[in-house]
Amino acid sequence: MAEITINGVTRTEFGKGASRRARRDGLVPAVIYGHGEKPQHITLPSRELGVALKQSNVLLDIVIDGKTELTLPKAIVRHPLKQIIEHIDLVLVRRGEKVVVSVPVHTIGEHDRDGVLEHVNNTIEVRVEATAIPSFFELDINGLAAGTSLYAADVKLPAGVELESDPKMIVVHLSERSTAVEEVAPVAAATDVPAVAADSEKKDA
Repeated sequence: MAEITINGVTRTEFGKGASRRARRDGLVPAVIYGHGEKPQHITLPSRELGVALKQSNVLLDIVIDGKTELTLPKAIVRHPLKQIIEHIDLVLVRRGEKVVVSVPVHTIGEHDRDGVLEHVNNTIEVRVEATAIPSFFELDINGLAAGTSLYAADVKLPAGVELESDPKMIVVHLSERSTAVEEVAPVAAATDVPAVAADSEKKDA
């Protein structure tokens, strides 16, 4: 997993007005908490933060007044339309400790072509060392038959990673294709058209 260093600045102003001014200046309001420590209210450069968060479960080394805090993004608030980051919560972690995180699951292999693959759950929760969080897991769907599913328990986890999700939670399901046949509209009877022609012949006579 990635570990990225970002310089933060302690916040001295609070409220909606202060947050708007910070975002206008290219900064994101943030709070660091955890391990019984007093919450730290800071701002982070929005561009650097946005680039870092493109990676799943990235660890952030936040440097504040010469001190570095190892953190993991916990909650991210984005603007509903612009999708810019408006606020972020960061939780303190320690090297060697285990944390519970959601990790994306990617499928590999070829399933039965008679089925349609449904990704019921795109992530599973695991307990893993904070500095060894996988970017994603792979789930082998090779030969998966239509009408069957694969579960959280079917995801092969690396050594040291423990499953926290329900083992029976469906990750992917291969639905059977619909066999319904569209009805074809009946073709007009051949006797309907000549009747017009016959009328025309009478007029020409």
